[in-house]
Amino acid sequence: MVQNIRDMDELKAFLKAAGNKLVVIEFSAKWCGPCKRIYPVFHAMSVQYRSVMFATVDVDNARELAQTYHIKAVPTFQMFKQTKKVTLFSRIKRAICCYRSGSLSEPIFELCGADAKKLEEKIREFM
Repeated sequence: MVQNIRDMDELKAFLKAAGNKLVVIEFSAKWCGPCKRIYPVFHAMSVQYRSVMFATVDVDNARELAQTYHIKAVPTFQMFKQTKKVTLFSRIKRAICCYRSGSLSEPIFELCGADAKKLEEKIREFM
């Protein structure tokens, strides 16, 4: 099931309720063609991956959230664990690997576009 998030209070409560579970947030808009195409796939993933929590934010109805999370294109997917965005620093093995390679600051928590395959790959990686 995908939860509709309308404001910062709802998002904070949703992230807190998730605890240690992976949270996938889709930032989208009703007028967006790619958003309409990924919508049924995103909902199917919410049924398939029951240990992951899914939510959607309509950027036109929740402008504050879109600004806060720096949404520049839709659809954009961001992932969270323990109320924080999933980043290289939140995964110790990746941090050590990336420290050695010199690419410490590369974020991996955001996916822009309606690429269902990449989205599912990231969900499986972070679960």
